[in-house]
Amino acid sequence: MTSKRSNRIEPSITMAVSNLAQDMKRNGENVIGFGAGEPDFDTPDHIKAAGIKAIQDGKTKYTAATGLVELKQAIADKLRRDQGLEYALDAITVNCGAKHSVYNVMAAIVDPGDEVIIPAPYWVSYPEQVKLVDGESVILNTGPESHFKITAEQLEAAITPKSKLLIMNSPSNPTGMVYSREELQAIADVVVKHGIYVLSDEIYEDLLYDGAEHVSIAELGDAIRELTVIVNGVSKAYSMTGWRIGYTASNVSIAKAIARMQSHTTSNPTSISQWAAIEALSGDQEPVQEMLRAFATRRTLILELLNEIDGIECLAPQGAFYAFPTISGWYGKTAPTGPITDSVSFCEHLLKGAKVAAVPGIGFGQDDCMRLSYASSEATIREGIGRIKAWVDTLV
Repeated sequence: MTSKRSNRIEPSITMAVSNLAQDMKRNGENVIGFGAGEPDFDTPDHIKAAGIKAIQDGKTKYTAATGLVELKQAIADKLRRDQGLEYALDAITVNCGAKHSVYNVMAAIVDPGDEVIIPAPYWVSYPEQVKLVDGESVILNTGPESHFKITAEQLEAAITPKSKLLIMNSPSNPTGMVYSREELQAIADVVVKHGIYVLSDEIYEDLLYDGAEHVSIAELGDAIRELTVIVNGVSKAYSMTGWRIGYTASNVSIAKAIARMQSHTTSNPTSISQWAAIEALSGDQEPVQEMLRAFATRRTLILELLNEIDGIECLAPQGAFYAFPTISGWYGKTAPTGPITDSVSFCEHLLKGAKVAAVPGIGFGQDDCMRLSYASSEATIREGIGRIKAWVDTLV
């Protein structure tokens, strides 16, 4: 019999949709997938070359459990350059992807029964990882009227003696919304007042539009920095999802706790990927800008096409590469393949009827919406949204 802990965990709804779409494609069906949370670009050549060179140079052995000193230095340099933050190398850990980083932070901070405050919509893995460390999720619901962002007052009202950790994700997956400096300062004031920790997931920080500014909450003073654990990685900005390199920056006590745990679980991240990540962070950044320009064009296109569809409304994301349209106007309708009652049935019938894969919003804690990734070509976006428009015209 498997453990109670493992039985509490729900499978990732994003991976489930992607896997189903892939199965349909393998069976010869022409499926357009908007589910994947990864860039469709290849890893830039200079980064791949660094990984190849590491293999050729025999850099294929164990490293320190929490990463190469050279990579930690590159991360420290990046945090100083981009956020104006100074971190000693022993305050930085390198992990097996940012998802692993998030879990390590949970395990280092949260005890059984501790409350973890999670704004919704949220990345699907946050509540599940809270379950893995026997914590309790406290969900703060938001909607389009607040641009899917919590307020300091909402946070204040949610804090109890059991509150231990707040998760912030800006730019956000799935909404693409970005917290302003003023919004973060108000939230930081509440956090410092109550002495809870913040996990600041900044994995999409380089993907911003319309002049939006990325601000790390750790920038807003010594007190909030001491309570903040920054989580980041190379997967999104550098199209290195398969290389599996994430990292944390925190106070030294948390970093040492992560180091102790990682030494007995995964040990070091892949040595070859670490050398490639050094090149990603320290080398030519123009490929990041090229990808961003492409995403910006696609964002404009998908917003225009979505908002032309009756019954669907979509706010403009300020970052990342996701659209999160409201689809609840179609609930209560019936598709040729069955009734639509929620985001799951909407996406199921959309996949069956139009062969378009999207992720139900309920997986992100917002059942009125669905998530579409625009990390795909303009032609694919036009075809896919065109299919959605034709399909909703069949609903009665």
